[in-house]
Order: sequence, then structure tokens, then C-alpha cells
Amino acid sequence: MRLSRRMLALVAAGCSITVVAAAQATGFHGVKPVPGKALGTAVPLMPGGGLKAVAVAQGSTRLGGATSANPHYGYDGDGTMVPAPGDVPSDGHLVEATKTEPDKNTYLVLHGQTGPAQGYDYGSHFLFQGHEAGSPGILTRINLDADPVHRVTLMASRDVHGAPLPPFDGSTWDPFAHRLLLTTEDPDVPGVFQATVGYPSAVRDLDGVLGRGGYEGVQVDPLGRLWLVEDQGGDTGSVNTNAKQPNSFLYRFIPSDPADLTAGGLLQALQVISLRSGDPMVFHDGQADADITSPDVRDLHSYGKVFRTRWVTVHDTAEDGTAPFDANALAKAARATPFKRPENGVFAPGGGFRTFVFTETGDTNADSEAGAALGGYGAVFKLTQQHPDSSRGRLRLVLRGDKQHTGFDNIAFADRTTALVAEDAGDTLHTQRGTFDSLWAVRTTADYGDSDTPRPIRVVYVGRDASATIDSALSEFDGFQNEADNEITGIHVSDGDASVAGLLGVRVPHPFRGMRWRVFLTAQHGDNVTYELIRR
Repeated sequence: MRLSRRMLALVAAGCSITVVAAAQATGFHGVKPVPGKALGTAVPLMPGGGLKAVAVAQGSTRLGGATSANPHYGYDGDGTMVPAPGDVPSDGHLVEATKTEPDKNTYLVLHGQTGPAQGYDYGSHFLFQGHEAGSPGILTRINLDADPVHRVTLMASRDVHGAPLPPFDGSTWDPFAHRLLLTTEDPDVPGVFQATVGYPSAVRDLDGVLGRGGYEGVQVDPLGRLWLVEDQGGDTGSVNTNAKQPNSFLYRFIPSDPADLTAGGLLQALQVISLRSGDPMVFHDGQADADITSPDVRDLHSYGKVFRTRWVTVHDTAEDGTAPFDANALAKAARATPFKRPENGVFAPGGGFRTFVFTETGDTNADSEAGAALGGYGAVFKLTQQHPDSSRGRLRLVLRGDKQHTGFDNIAFADRTTALVAEDAGDTLHTQRGTFDSLWAVRTTADYGDSDTPRPIRVVYVGRDASATIDSALSEFDGFQNEADNEITGIHVSDGDASVAGLLGVRVPHPFRGMRWRVFLTAQHGDNVTYELIRR
């Protein structure tokens, strides 16, 4: 099945009507004061003025359909949730259970869903997420209408062949295939899986179709095409020892049949044209230092510059078959353009899917020799095309990261032009700058290169919960497996519409004005709490 241009035009027309009703920007008030990082001290999650964070699930929540390997929402079954006094490393590991780290959230309104408790009414409002750590990887469903005993369901820990699932980073809903799409950053396993929403979920990999890459962000456009954002860290230089070579790509997959992704299709990667040479900006094998300090990379992270782009084909199942393949290697061979860990992306709402905004994480180290000018602190970019299936477009910088705005990861639009951008700065940079992660409101139409333009607003400050504080103290032991901080992840704004008309990007969101549009995020690591943001 393929949407015609006429049908796409109708979707775009519906967007323009919605824009009129929701043109007023969502008003956010910043968090202040922001406490500095005090080692050994827990700092609460702090929403901005007028907002309240309500926990909908936490790591200690017992899973419906639990197994011995996966008993709880945020903890595997390989240890206790909190180490007992006097516990010491043994064979390189503490007895603390491995944190599963629930990641990207996907909200859906569905009817007739069941679970492990026969006869129980699980309601109709659900939040799905893959988990970034643990073994095996898991897919869970938060039943938002259910009581605490039935609140979270283990949907799957193995695929349709019985193989354990890998950890998952990204997720979205594909209304054409009627499947959840789950991505993994591990380049050594299939990069994308599809899962049914019914209990138990049937999970199947798309290895020979989409290949293996460090996939994280995934979105679907009105033509049923998948837009994938890759997160693979590059090599450090021999001179620039705290900076990394750009090594990740932006992909677009054109399915032969949007209703059946297993039928194959065409995988493309984005190529950016240099303003200096007129040639593509490409990866140079074995030349990390040269790529890190490249004039093209400097241009890419400069305000006011606009770059021509085009999509280049890296794999076609009709010609190349369905054997597993390395998408990252093929993108390099096709002379696509690498970025510094562009982790997630979304379509700007109400614009006919002509604008795709994506984040770049950067080096997550204040000692990076790249600095802000060369993307060391990451960035937010905007790709604009005349039509979502256009082969050419324009790319420009929206926001260049700095020490206090960096590690950009998950992203979701809160209104027509305001993107909520979450940080994953990492504990090294937390220590260097004295603050933990924040959720920023970034205006995608603002000129942040103008010194008179206000900086992004801090909507949520994640702090560090009690469990993460304990982990911070334990992290000095070799072999300790859990993260020593909290990270804002899974930011998600949706009305839960599972139809094609409900694709993220069709309608302009208007959260905090009732219960139709809902906002979710997860404080990953530590207690692993998933929250809903509501008006106070």
C-alpha cells in the first residue's frame, strides 16, 4: 500500500486547519533555582512552574507476566534492588540487580487489549517502551487505566523464534503495518524489530530489510516511509583525544509495501553538500583528527548557513537481497554524510511533513577539543524538503550546544514550533559543569545565533534520585554495571491516535489543556521512574 500525493495533500491540508486552532505557543516557565551537583546528595526531579510530574510506573513495579529474569519494570532478576550494607564486589560484580533502563515511550489508545490476568479490564490507554539495558531485552506496556497490581505488563522478552531480545532504545507506532517499531543501538544485531501490540507481543526482526546500525530514533511519514536516526560514536583522534569523529547517519527507508515491511524496499542515507568544495561531506577512514576539525564540520555547526542535501541509496532488497548487512558501512561507501551521534528526530507538526528536526549528542565531555564550534556539545538541526518523498532538501542549524545545553537526545514537539529536547550529558559532563540533565524548550524558528534571542527554557531538571546517588558511590568499583546518574529520556507528546491521521506530525499538539494530548518522560537509571507531566 502506498499513499498517493493526493492523499498526502489531504493530510497536509488537515494540518493547516489544525494550525489555526493551535497557533498560540505553549507557555513554559523555567526551573529556578537549579541546584548544583553535590556528590552523595539526592536532588529531586523539578518540573518548571505550573507543571507537575506524576509517576505512572517505577523500577520496583512488579511486572504482570513476570519471569525470573525480568521480574520488575526497572530491574532484572540478577540481584537485589539495593545492595545490603557490607556488600563488596565479587568476580567483578556487585549484587545490585541490573537496571533495565526503560527508554523511548510510545502512547496509544487501543481497545480490547488483554494481559496475563484473564478477565481483567486493562483499559484503553497504554504506554509502550523498550528497555535499553538488561538481558534479555524487554518490551513493556504501562496500563494507564489499571490498578497498581496490573499497572505494567511484560509484553515480550523473546522474538518469534524464541531468541532473547536485545536492549531497545527507540520506538514508534507504524499505523500502516499496525506494528510497534523498536530500534537498538547495538550494531552487531538486527537494528529494527517490529512487534504486535496484543498480549503477548510477537516480535520479529527486520535484519535483511533495514540492516544493522546504531539505530535509535525512528518515525513514520504519511507515505509509510521510515526515518531512522543512527547513534554510533566514532573514534577519538590521536591529537583530539577527547573528541570523536562523526560516524552516524540519517536514513530513510522506502518500503515496497508499507503494510508489510518484511517485503523489503529501499534504504537511503542523507548526503550534505559542502559549501566550500561543492562535494559531499564524507567520512574519512583512519583520519579521525582531520574529520573532527574539518572546516565542513565547522560550517555545519555555524548559524546562518544553509546546505543542500540529497538522499543516496545504500541498499535495495530487490537487487541486493535480504542477507544481513551493515548499514553504517554501506552509508560510508555511498558517500553519505556522518554526524556526531544524531540520536533522535521528529517531524514538525502542521507542516505537511516537510520539516524534520533532529538532535546531535556531541562528545559529552567538556574537555572535547572540538568545543562548541565543531559540534563537541552537539546541536539541533532542521532538514526541510518540498515533500517527504523529495530526493533533495535544505539543512540548517537550529541550536548549537554549549556546556550548559548539550548531550541532546530525545525530542518531541509541544506545539507548532516548540520542541522539547532532552539531555543525555553523562556523568562525566555532569561533574564537569556541576549540573545534571535538563529538558529544554527549543524554538525551532528562533535565531539562536542572535545574541538578543533568549536561550532555551529549562522545562524540567531531572536531578538525581536516591538509587542513582547510591550507584554513584558504587561506581568506583570495577565491574559495577549500573549508571551513576539519572537521564531524561522518552519525552513523548501524543494524543494516542493509532490511525494514519494520528501520525506524529499531522496535528499540532496542545498539551496541558485537558487529557487528550498527554506528555510522558522517564528518569532513566536510578529508580527508573516514568512520569506524566500535567498542569499543576
